[in-house]
Amino acid sequence: MAFPELLDRVGGLGRFQVLQIVALVTPILWVTSQNMLENFSAAVPRHRCWVPLLDNNTAQASVSGDFGPSALLTISIPPGPALQPHPCRRFRQPQWQLMEPNTTATNWSDADTEPCGDGWVYDHSTFTSTIVTTWDLVCDSQALRPMAQSIYLAGILVGAAVCGHASDRFGRRRVLTWSYLQAAVSVTEWTSAQARPLMMTLNALGFSFGQVLTGSVAYGVRSWRMLQLAVSAPFFLYFIYSWWLPESARWLLTVGKLDQGLQELQRVAAINKKKAEGDTLTIEVLRSAMQEEASGDQTRARLGTLLHTPGLRLRTFISMLCWFAFGFTFYGLALNLQGLGSNIFLLQVLVGVVDFPVKIGSLLLLDRLGRRLCQASSLVLPGLSILANILVPHEMGVLRSSLAVLGLGSLGAAFTCATILSSELFPTVLRMTAVGLGQVAARGGAILGPLVPLLGVYGPWLPLLVYGVVSVLSGLAALLLPETKNLPLPDTIQDIQKQSVKKVTHDRAGQSILRSTWL
Repeated sequence: MAFPELLDRVGGLGRFQVLQIVALVTPILWVTSQNMLENFSAAVPRHRCWVPLLDNNTAQASVSGDFGPSALLTISIPPGPALQPHPCRRFRQPQWQLMEPNTTATNWSDADTEPCGDGWVYDHSTFTSTIVTTWDLVCDSQALRPMAQSIYLAGILVGAAVCGHASDRFGRRRVLTWSYLQAAVSVTEWTSAQARPLMMTLNALGFSFGQVLTGSVAYGVRSWRMLQLAVSAPFFLYFIYSWWLPESARWLLTVGKLDQGLQELQRVAAINKKKAEGDTLTIEVLRSAMQEEASGDQTRARLGTLLHTPGLRLRTFISMLCWFAFGFTFYGLALNLQGLGSNIFLLQVLVGVVDFPVKIGSLLLLDRLGRRLCQASSLVLPGLSILANILVPHEMGVLRSSLAVLGLGSLGAAFTCATILSSELFPTVLRMTAVGLGQVAARGGAILGPLVPLLGVYGPWLPLLVYGVVSVLSGLAALLLPETKNLPLPDTIQDIQKQSVKKVTHDRAGQSILRSTWL
């Protein structure tokens, strides 16, 4: 293709690309914190009903006898799960008979209890405040808690759909200024084919650092309002310097904006200390190099093209399925860290730490096994890890947590592979639209994933079964995608069609050789 040759002349992997990846990965650290924030801002602390004998000084003073807080708790709050104070019920009247000798803790009936009519008392030893304690999102109102994350993820879903299409129409930089959802692919179009896996892996590692950062910041900031401020304030800085980021020259040339494309290429050449090569570029050189793309049928580059073009339809559906499986499984497990029964700060950090070697390993395997096989294995292996957890008894908490962390960490490779593969499967004129659809699928999965634990009422093993089966089946479907290893990025729909023709020709040639060998 013509553009890779132009990129090689101005530098496909140099100082500019290093600055670009730093500028784009840094915000990703905090984007990850926003995604994972509900583990801490919406954490559910231990709680019980407010009762006068325990929480009203006047009522306590009226009690005759020497009763400590433990005794007052026993006569005011019935026992709940694991014999802890019930989080949603209290005695209508103090059960003084429970203080008598030879009286068991079960010497009362449900008729003696009532809901928490005066509010709740929360354990603030871990968090000074969360949205749960602020708005009492417990007991009958506990269903409102997932709504906060659903609204947030629904906003990202809309943004992914709108920004992906807008990036193809108005350019990468303008949209990136307002949204960093498309940062991954904006790295991609300024690097050579050989450097793309490295850049995309570094981009993906930003999410790994973000996991560690989230646990660390949340450990130091225990108020949900201050925590939200801490992870949101840096975006003012990113908004300011985003105006410095260059527009994608590939996109500019593809849509016919040769003057701006020339300026961006010469700017990159100067940063990469190849100013002499940049000065040799002219409008005529760009027009000649991109003649094939300029003569392509750009009017067909629309959203419907992905669904109606034979060479793109299967790629679109399977790519969206892989993204859905990642969002569904990862967010379903990652946003339920409290359900693992461990230190959620440490667990959040461990998920990020495990993510490092997995993503680095996926970088090494991408060029050896190919994109397609890496994508398939990165979904199948975590799925098998999740399914294995069904067979582990609940008493073996450490092993269950380890398998969960391993599964979550391994899904990081699925993100890396999906990002790289989806950026290489589609032509430039549709790439951001396709990535936007992938983000829509991922966010759709992320919205549905946290709801799966509700199936636990039918069996504690059912949520894990759903997560594991979706991940495994999606990984197997990825084997139907074409291999894109060491192939130049396609710029037009015609490039996709040519690749399909070459593949068919190659397959037929191989079959002919095989027949002649046997004959």
